[in-house]
Amino acid sequence: MSHYLAGDIGGTKTRLAVVEVTGSQVQIIHELDFRSRDFATFGELLDDFLSRTKSVLSQRSEQASENGRIHIHHASFGIAGPIQGRLVQTTNLPWRIDADALQQRYGFPHCTLLNDLEATAYGIQALGESDLFTLQAGASTANGNVAVIAAGTGLGEAGLYWDGTNHHPFASEGGHTSFSPDNELDMALLRHLQQRYRHISWERVVSGMGLASMQRFLCIYRQQEPPQWLLDKMRNGDAVAEIAKAALSGRDEICIETLNWFVRLYGAEAGNLALKLMSRGGLYIGGGIAPKILPILQNGAFLEAFLNKGRMRRLLEAIPVKVILNDRAALYGPALRAAQLEHETS
Repeated sequence: MSHYLAGDIGGTKTRLAVVEVTGSQVQIIHELDFRSRDFATFGELLDDFLSRTKSVLSQRSEQASENGRIHIHHASFGIAGPIQGRLVQTTNLPWRIDADALQQRYGFPHCTLLNDLEATAYGIQALGESDLFTLQAGASTANGNVAVIAAGTGLGEAGLYWDGTNHHPFASEGGHTSFSPDNELDMALLRHLQQRYRHISWERVVSGMGLASMQRFLCIYRQQEPPQWLLDKMRNGDAVAEIAKAALSGRDEICIETLNWFVRLYGAEAGNLALKLMSRGGLYIGGGIAPKILPILQNGAFLEAFLNKGRMRRLLEAIPVKVILNDRAALYGPALRAAQLEHETS
């Protein structure tokens, strides 16, 4: 059986694993997580992974070559950034990743680069019902293109084109399209962000950095100082996570308003994507934020913003909307794509 090195490379966290693929199922043999910003280059991180993994995999004699290198049939990585040929410059990291250079340096017979949301799109086929939470059932006859949106460090978007028989994932950089305010508060946020950035994308608001920016803005807009306990937690930990926790626990009114506002904007852009791709087959919400704020996603604001497209409301009501609960979908995808390529060339 072929063994694959699969990777989910994000602005905050990188997850690498050696896996086996059987049909649409991915079995993880060995997996490690890393903080992406702890490494100056992806090569340094990959060296660390291979060094730590070597002793584990060497116990499987068929996976170690004579010179001691781990034998990987195909390396495949989902990366947060636009893929250009076999190169990518990551969007929220100073990494330049070259598939040809990786093949040459590590001796991989094959190496594939995917956009991270394209990777998630490939990974959907490996998910079961327990890996998904349905926000909107949609029509029982729903079929066609599928959209994928994921807020995390940034905002990723992708699609799966339906050819009548199969779905074919494709990447996009839709998260970097221009933010469109819907009311006076949105306009005030836009003007606030324009003081710092020349272009205000959807990623500037619907992402981890966006959530933090919105909380800071609301403190100014509402003329309220954040409580000291929250400032201490944000200073000593993950600021975005602390804002979400303060909102979910009901401890801070500004954080509650921030998270509800964030969810409304998330729904609005999800609806935009669904219309642009005519994703009658469904919309999947991935990324690290959605599972952590599931109670807020269920309160109706997300779906109301998703559906609030005037004459297109009925069309959107027929689209299934599901949250991806399994955070390995973006890791499964590169492995499944590698196995697919192997099958096509065999």
